[in-house]
Amino acid sequence: MRVLGRAVSAMLLGLALAGLGCKDVPVAPAGLHYAANPATYTVGKAITPNTPTSTGGAIDSYAVTPALPAGLALDAKSGILSGTPTTATAVATYTVTGTNAAGSTTASLSLTVVASLAITAQPADQAVLAGQAATFSGTATSSGTISYQWQKDGAAITGATAAAYTTPTTVLADNGSAFSVVVTDSLGGSVTSKNALLTVTAGGPGTFTATGSLALGRTYHTATRLQSGKVLLAGGTDLSASLQTAELYDPATGTFAPTGSLVNARQKHTATLLADGRVLLVGGIVGAGGSTTLTTAELYDPATGTFALTTGNPVAARSEHTATLLPSGKVLIVSGRDQAAYVASAELFDPATGTFALTGAPLAARATHTATLLPSGKVLVAGGFRAGALATAELFDPAGGTNGTFSATGNLATARAQHTATLLGTGQVLLVGGASTLVAELFDPAAASGVGAFAPTGSLGTARAAGHVAALLPSGMVLIAGGIGAGSPAPVLASAELFDPAAATFAATGSLAAAREHATATVLTSGKVLVAAGDTGTVLATVEIYY
Repeated sequence: MRVLGRAVSAMLLGLALAGLGCKDVPVAPAGLHYAANPATYTVGKAITPNTPTSTGGAIDSYAVTPALPAGLALDAKSGILSGTPTTATAVATYTVTGTNAAGSTTASLSLTVVASLAITAQPADQAVLAGQAATFSGTATSSGTISYQWQKDGAAITGATAAAYTTPTTVLADNGSAFSVVVTDSLGGSVTSKNALLTVTAGGPGTFTATGSLALGRTYHTATRLQSGKVLLAGGTDLSASLQTAELYDPATGTFAPTGSLVNARQKHTATLLADGRVLLVGGIVGAGGSTTLTTAELYDPATGTFALTTGNPVAARSEHTATLLPSGKVLIVSGRDQAAYVASAELFDPATGTFALTGAPLAARATHTATLLPSGKVLVAGGFRAGALATAELFDPAGGTNGTFSATGNLATARAQHTATLLGTGQVLLVGGASTLVAELFDPAAASGVGAFAPTGSLGTARAAGHVAALLPSGMVLIAGGIGAGSPAPVLASAELFDPAAATFAATGSLAAAREHATATVLTSGKVLVAAGDTGTVLATVEIYY
């Protein structure tokens, strides 16, 4: 029995050992890798789950060293990497270990977390005076390469691709514009800043500020304030040819718009606002270098925005003449030049018939003189040029003879040409510049028993030999600005000054934003003065307003 028991025990042990040999032996994992490796993630953006694959035995658990960037996690069961990173990190290698009962395998996972594209400083609202520039800036961060594109009112600004943008010289029409910047990066991010508003206000008293520019620079043009309050700028030259174009300035918007073309290109002509609202343009020169003096005249009709030749032509070809609206509604055209010859005639334009007729002859032929309508209805014709600056003056009386006559008056204290003449509220006439002297003079029509006489008055701060402008302000003062100074070479001036009739003195006021000669000065209905175009040897399209 004892032998039998031992045999049974041996048999049972053999069966047990045989049974163990039939089970699967665990297999270690191998070949672990991740779908995205290397991987770059962005702060604040949820990542696409990064899933592992492996060969060999199934992995029971996963672990990673060192710790993953903040916001990312590795699932210990599936090994999937997921989450939303919260902090930027440099590129780093992380070891993921997959384990089962039989062993383990590893994968080296390269991860980078970059900063998300974000605007860190928004552009701020800006407020400037018209004529100044405004600068907007914004800053952004990104781990990629950043690019900027500035916009004005939602439209991209050509060339504005830096972190800061400085506007051109502002005008009143820019007020209320919205500026923003679109920031992109090389990682595909894009963000747009908030709008920054631009406030543009007019300058203070005694200052010039820029307004809208002309479409075309011009000099030796004319400027006429229409009954609507708009200003017609017509003809002139771009210093290579006489111009046929015209533009309208709208004070409400501070902008220019083209209007009809002149029938004849012309410069050094005259423009006169008629009682019916039309504008009469007379004479001038045309051609290369101004080789032809015109014998034509035309009318601008604001109602249609068109120019048309007058019914009749002027009697004489003339440029650098004067044109004066008389109380009768007719226009007096005096003297001038036909190339090298000085015109010794005067004529009247009659708007009722559209024709011209000669008046009595002037006492002297002259050009670049002035003609000023006096309160009496007579016209003072003073100074000018003919073989040198003239000191003579004469009076046109519309009631004399058939069409008016000329008679002598007192001589100027100083011979002047290309000067300005401004009728003051006192009835006197202020003559400024046109000579190297600083001294201005006044013509008093009541002096010398009603014949009239000239007398020196206050001295300018700066000599203005030619090409300056003068405008009577609502205050009664006279604005004198720009022109050509004294000296050799003579400078083109940006300075301006005011004549005070009560004190008979000149005092400096704000300077023009741009030096200019042969500009025009037009008093607007607001009392401000529009100083337009001109040249410095280079033609100007800029325009500014004196407050």
